[in-house]
Amino acid sequence: MYLEIVSPEATLFAGEVTSVIVPGINGEFQMLKDHAPIVSLLQEGNVRIEGNITVDEMYQNQFSKDAQGRTTLPITSGTIELKDNKVIVLAD
Repeated sequence: MYLEIVSPEATLFAGEVTSVIVPGINGEFQMLKDHAPIVSLLQEGNVRIEGNITVDEMYQNQFSKDAQGRTTLPITSGTIELKDNKVIVLAD
């Protein structure tokens, strides 16, 4: 599935991934390929991405790896939309 992470300043990441885990306001949840459409608010936490991804050199300092080897991006809040295997995260 395709993931795009957008902040007020720039598009931090755009590319194919196998899984995305986000901190929803009612708890953390994971999205995989062919997930049902969803729109949700996000709370402070980490967006965790699985897959063989490459982050643009300009934004690498904002991402890290967690203990399971997933790429993580800390956020303070945001919104997520998933439709037709395209995930858009609007992150603060």
